[in-house]
This record gives sequence, C-alpha cells and structure tokens, in this order.
Amino acid sequence: MGSRPVTQIENIWIPMSDGTRLAARVWLPADVEHSPVPALLEYIPYRKRDGTRLRDDVAQLYLASHGYASVRLDIRGSGDSEGLPQDEYVQKEQDDGVEIIAWLARQPWCTGKVGMFGLSWGGYSALQVAVRRPAELKAIIAVGAIDDRYAQELYTGGLINDAMLFGWGLAWPALCARPPDPAIVGDRWREMWMQRLNNLDYYTADWLAHQHRDEFWKHGSISEDYGAIQCPVYVMGGWDDALHRAIPSMLANLTCPRKGLMGPWGHGYPDATGPDPKMDWLAEALRWWDHWLKDIDTGIMAEPMYRVWMQQEPMMRGVHEIPGRWVAEESWPSPRITPRKLYLTKDGLGSNAGAEVAHDLKPLQTVGITAPRWHAYIDPEVPTDQRVDDARSLTFDTEPLEEDFEILGQPVVTLDLAVDTPVAALAVRLNEVEPDGLSKRVTYEVLNLTHRNSHEFPEPLEPGRRYRIRLPLQDCAHVFKSGRRIRIAVSTTYWPAFWPSPEPVTLTVYAGRSDLELPVRPERAEDAQLKPFGPALVPEPTSGRTVLEEAPAPTRTHEWDVATNKLTTRTVQRDGRYRIDSIGTELSTTASEVTEILDHDPTSAKVASRYTTSYLRGADWNVRIENDLRMSLTKDNFSLIANIKAYENDKEIFCKTWDRTIPRLLV
Repeated sequence: MGSRPVTQIENIWIPMSDGTRLAARVWLPADVEHSPVPALLEYIPYRKRDGTRLRDDVAQLYLASHGYASVRLDIRGSGDSEGLPQDEYVQKEQDDGVEIIAWLARQPWCTGKVGMFGLSWGGYSALQVAVRRPAELKAIIAVGAIDDRYAQELYTGGLINDAMLFGWGLAWPALCARPPDPAIVGDRWREMWMQRLNNLDYYTADWLAHQHRDEFWKHGSISEDYGAIQCPVYVMGGWDDALHRAIPSMLANLTCPRKGLMGPWGHGYPDATGPDPKMDWLAEALRWWDHWLKDIDTGIMAEPMYRVWMQQEPMMRGVHEIPGRWVAEESWPSPRITPRKLYLTKDGLGSNAGAEVAHDLKPLQTVGITAPRWHAYIDPEVPTDQRVDDARSLTFDTEPLEEDFEILGQPVVTLDLAVDTPVAALAVRLNEVEPDGLSKRVTYEVLNLTHRNSHEFPEPLEPGRRYRIRLPLQDCAHVFKSGRRIRIAVSTTYWPAFWPSPEPVTLTVYAGRSDLELPVRPERAEDAQLKPFGPALVPEPTSGRTVLEEAPAPTRTHEWDVATNKLTTRTVQRDGRYRIDSIGTELSTTASEVTEILDHDPTSAKVASRYTTSYLRGADWNVRIENDLRMSLTKDNFSLIANIKAYENDKEIFCKTWDRTIPRLLV
C-alpha cells in the first residue's frame, strides 16, 4: 500500500441531469481537502455493495493510498443506483458516463483530471466513454475488453457461441433483476426492486434476433471509428481469455498513445486470475496513472508498445502455470514478424504444395468436445487432448520439426473448399502434436461460411461450388518445439462451443491448393532487459469473508447414448455460501446447463440452463432470483423460452415468461 491514509465513503449519490441518482463507493486520501488528487472511475453494473466488494477493498484502497480518488460506481438500474434496468452498453449508459466524469472533475478534492479503468464491462465502458472525448478524461486502462461487439462476443465468426448466449446471456438478466440493498436506499428498496422487475426485458432474445452485424452491434463497437479515441489507452488481457483478440487489434488500429500487455491469464485482473505467472498489475497501473494524470515520468511510455508472455506450452485442462518468458515488440503489427508458409498436401503439411487432391469430410455434430466452451469459466471447460476431435476431422501434419521456432500474431489458413449446403460452418484448429501422439490446441477459429465476405451482408453458398476461404486464426504466442509436429484440423462443427448449421454439411478440402501461414518471430536480445513485473500483490481485503458452505468443485460430464448417438453434456457450478462480514450479507449462486445433440442431426441441438442467486442478512432481508433459459431449433427457427422468478422470504413475488420464435438468417 501507499503512504497516504485513506478515508472510505460507503455511498455517495451522483446526480444525473434527468434527476436520477447513481450510487458510488469512494476512497479518498485523508488529506484530500488540502491536497486535491486525480480521480479514477470504475463504472460497472456488478453491485459495489456486495458483488465486487472484496476486490474493491483491495484495489481501490491501494490506488487511494497512492494519491488518487478511487470511485466504484453502479451503472443506472443496477446495484444501488436509481433508474430502470437496461441492456448492455446503451446510449444512456455512455451519456451518464460523460456526466459522471464531469461531476468528478468539479469536486473540490479532484484536480480536474479523471481516468477510467475496468475489467470486461468496465473496460468496454472506458473505451466507449473515451469515444465521446470528455475533456476531463485523460487516460484509460481496459482489461479483457473488446473493440467489436458482434464478432468478438456472441457471434464469433458469425456463429452463435454457447458461453455468451447461455452463460452470460443467462446471468445478465438475473443480474438486472436483483434488488438494491436496504442499508443504502432505505425502506424504498422493495419499491425500487419491483420497478426493476416490472420493467425487465429478456435481453438475450434481442441479441439472438440480431444475427448480422447491424446497427444494434455497431453501437458501442469502437472499431466503427478508432480515431474517435484520443486519450491514451492501455489494453491488457490474457491468452486464456476468449476476448484476447481485441488487444492486438486495438494496438494496430488506435491512433492515440497506447500500450498492450498480454499474459497467460484468463478473463480477470492479472493479479488474481490464473494460470500463473500472475503479476502486480496495480503497480503497473499506477505507473500509467502517474504518467498521464500526474505528469510524473515513470518510464512507461519509453518501453515497447506490446509486451506478451511467449508460451512454451498451450493451455490445457488441469494446468495452473504456463511456462514461458516475457517478450516485447516496439510496435504492432511488428515489421520483425515474417510469414512461413506450409501447404496442405496429399500426405500432410509441407513446404511444397504438390498435386491437387480432394479430401472429403462427412458430417458429425459432436466434433468439439475436447474444447467444449468458447470461454472457459471452469477447468473442465478448458481444452484437453485433441485426439478425439482430430480423429473425426480432416487433419494435415508436418514431419517432426528439426528445430524450435516461435510465432506471435495470427496464423492464417487458406482453404480451397466446397460444401453441399447453402449454409455451412468451418472450424480450424492449429495443434502441436507430441511424439507420443498427445495433441494440444495452440489456437483456432470458426467461420460461418455465409459470412466469408461480410458479417453485415451474408451470402448463401452455392452447393458444390469451390470457394477460396482465407481464415486468420486467433492471435497467439507459442514456441513450437523440435521433435513435435504441427497439425491443422478442419471440421464443420465445434459443438457445444458453437451452435450448428441448419443441415448436416459434407466438406471437401482441396490439398495442394490450400495452405497455412505462420507468423514467425525472431528472438530479440533486448527482451532480456525488460523491466520485470513484481509478483501479484493481493493484500487481505478490509471486509472479511466467512465461508458458511464450501463450494464443491465444478463438474462437466459427457454422456453418450450408443443406441441413438446422442451426446448429453451436464455442467454444474456452485459457489457455495459465504458472508461478507463488514456488511453481514450472505451470498450464494448456482449455475447449471444441460446440452444435447444427435450426431447425425444438427436440428436436435437443445440447451436448458438455470441460474439462481440469493442474498440474506439477518431476519430483515432474504431475497432470491431464479432464471431459467431453454433453447431448441429447427432448420428455419430458433425457439427461446425464458423465465425469471423473484422471491422474498421464500415467497414468490414476481414471475415472467418470455417465449420467442426467432427466424434463422443464414445462421
């Protein structure tokens, strides 16, 4: 911690121009009345009072102790803030953000300079508000954020990903349905809660209705105009985070002062999220803030633009530390990266294309079970040995490598192919195969082939016609090792991470006319002189946490019905029950999901998900929200049925059902 004593204010109200008041927790240096400081804003809907309290007690206190006013604010209609629930990243949220920044800058304890930071939603919010160019916003840090809402979230490659629709798509409506805390808003908490419930919509259905990259998704996507952001931007993330692709994209396209950091981590702050090695991200953030908000030369802008963890091994299930080393590039894209081309041939992957040979793949709907989630929240969802899926895909291998080499950036696979249906999907994996046959996924990508030219204006395929498809895979940093093989695996399904095409697809890939391009990175001597990051600094939170019921290990099981060739996958995650001692609130959350599909029939795909969360404090406050979501499909339509119930003292006080049939539009 820093040297300045800190005063923590449990709640302040920030008025908006329409009369709505937004609720914030604030940490101020104790001497701020005589020595104003810059303000730092984290602006998210995840409940400052309880949802992020334990993390805030550490991070916000740290920043305040180093001379900042640290502000954690609930967006309109969430947590303790007034207003009605709203969908993600709406215009009003961004309008409020501009007003909040101006309000903070006017406070007597603020120097007039404001920074924004956050993880996931908080990172998106910082980027979206930066587009508006409020004069008081001097710099931002975005962790685990995206620059394209369509292609980097729900519709990866134009395909529906399971984690966003049935993970986040299940949790978000339930989050919107939660009440404010009576200890903050007083006796009106129940009235505010009922207003939220009665005005609740099931936003997930709206996402599903917008299957192309239309204005719905363009709003809030900074990729629409990178040049609109002029304040300095530091983007951070991890290779194990499904959203990591936005970091190199933003470095390449933003024109403002910028830096990027990519570690091995998943979707979280780098001091609290595995796999290891973690790092002292708060100290790195402080260097950024001191440079841009206090005009202190910390040296941070003299360092290379892009710093990444060069991985010696890919992430695998059960692995908690990724071996590797820190490397850096002065700019991105880096002129030092050179392409190495390998051709898909009759016999594998090689340096010569050889003769044209057609390889056919018959349809199987269950390819993908070795990496069953677009975004892995729990260890059973992390990729494992790829051989089960490789055996049911088209695969092309090199001979054993003669020497090590490393790649950084996007490998690109170009395929000459044909399919027999007007709508078809493509999944391509880049694997490293050990001498004993163990196959590890290095990176991958999927594509709805009707989106081969545009996510906004898809075009049906002509069955039997040959197409040349250029597919950049997800960015990666990896050392391929001598004695191992490089494998390209191609399939038309990637279940259950991505929902299938309307009909079974037979694929033909033409070897001799298809290739792989690897972004080879030469070693850089200066990497040995990079300033080391400190170990993760995670002090004990000032709010204690008492575990009342231990959380069991999450489970994910696959059941195969031999008679029908049906795959059923069951996932259960229970967070146990715990009490935040400083406020006396007990919290509990449980999430479950069941998916099923027949190996021969894509229209048999079904999912049933449930999310339950509860809050209890003494005899005065006992509330629970239950959210159920089911989806099935036909060749022509999606069928979505959702239900939200709210309980007080175990008595149902609210119930609403949404039943939507949504036409499939080349998906």
